[in-house]
Amino acid sequence: MGLLSFIKEAGEKLFGGSSAQAATPDANQAAAAAIKTYIETQNLGLTGLEVTYTAATGVVTLAGQAPSQEASEKASLAAGNVANVTSVENNLVAPAAPPAQYHDVVRGDTLSAISKKYYGDANKYNVIFEANKPMLTHPDKIYPGQKLRIPALG
Repeated sequence: MGLLSFIKEAGEKLFGGSSAQAATPDANQAAAAAIKTYIETQNLGLTGLEVTYTAATGVVTLAGQAPSQEASEKASLAAGNVANVTSVENNLVAPAAPPAQYHDVVRGDTLSAISKKYYGDANKYNVIFEANKPMLTHPDKIYPGQKLRIPALG
């Protein structure tokens, strides 16, 4: 899938700033384990998931198998929408499918406004909400710096 960039200061706080900033092998392994656990809680059906994290660069690398392109993209979002992560290198193997677009949430964004921008119809916000579950738990709970998956309308 490739490399996705994220805003380092935005996202889930899975590990403390000081331990995440320390560029030691133990800190990197602990952060990678926390990110892996977080991805696994999304129940995306991944097998053989391997996660590495390098604090010095903020890069997460994913490897393993994904049951679909959608699951692979959601894994990238789950890993990238974590504080202290600047980019995700997704090496998950998944069945070929057209990739989704992505949107970086800015202050004042709503799912309806994002839907209007990409689909021309604010009422299709639920397509974006569903495409980002389980990371999103409610359509009104998005935050600046978050990256959202915008699937093609089928």
